[in-house]
Amino acid sequence: MKAIGIIPARYASTRFPGKPLALIAGVPMIERVYRQVCQSEELERVIVATDHEEIKRVVESIGGEAILTSAAHETGSDRMAEVASNIEGDFFINIQGDEPLIQPTLINEMVRTSRKQQNRAVITAMKKINRPEDITDPNVVKVVTNEQNEALYFSRAPIPFQRGEKTDYFKHIGVYGYPREILMRFVMLPQTPLEQAEMLEQLRLIENNILIKMIATDDPFHGVDTKEDIQKIEEILGGKQYV
Repeated sequence: MKAIGIIPARYASTRFPGKPLALIAGVPMIERVYRQVCQSEELERVIVATDHEEIKRVVESIGGEAILTSAAHETGSDRMAEVASNIEGDFFINIQGDEPLIQPTLINEMVRTSRKQQNRAVITAMKKINRPEDITDPNVVKVVTNEQNEALYFSRAPIPFQRGEKTDYFKHIGVYGYPREILMRFVMLPQTPLEQAEMLEQLRLIENNILIKMIATDDPFHGVDTKEDIQKIEEILGGKQYV
């Protein structure tokens, strides 16, 4: 199984224009993400998919591979599919360009899990919620699974509802691994009612009976949505160049 890592990196973020080029302890964020992903021994190729020449230039300046894609894509999955449709590969992992703490060990586990699933399921990740305020935060997406760690539902609401014996809450970590066939099918499917209600594209998979296998992780995660998040990442790094 040939696994490819693709890092969508859009320049025109509404809340943080030019975000992939933002410096974290002096290093452009897209460079940090790229170097982290390249540490995975399970990926045969790592590609940044971007709509901006400067992002492409930064990646290429460190010897990386970047491909210019359409500026019209609405999601990272669409940008990823454009690249995947033009290269060889069996399993494609979408690593968000604003996750500078992404760990190569998680990427390795995603590829190995896909092999066990005979490359027939979407693979993604979840992490136990420890902060009570995250349970009610609509920006923290919650996921519930069955006994086989297959996703049943994703929501911005607190799920499951705690009426009886209390159970743990898990937040979804937005890194996705797609078998080629599922990826190409997914981006051609119309948006679904639950997807539109929650504004979560992974619900389109569930509503079309596409299996999503969850991996539990304890890795540190902190995406960059605003300029204030840069300082939080630098605090987590604590003077280190990389986690």
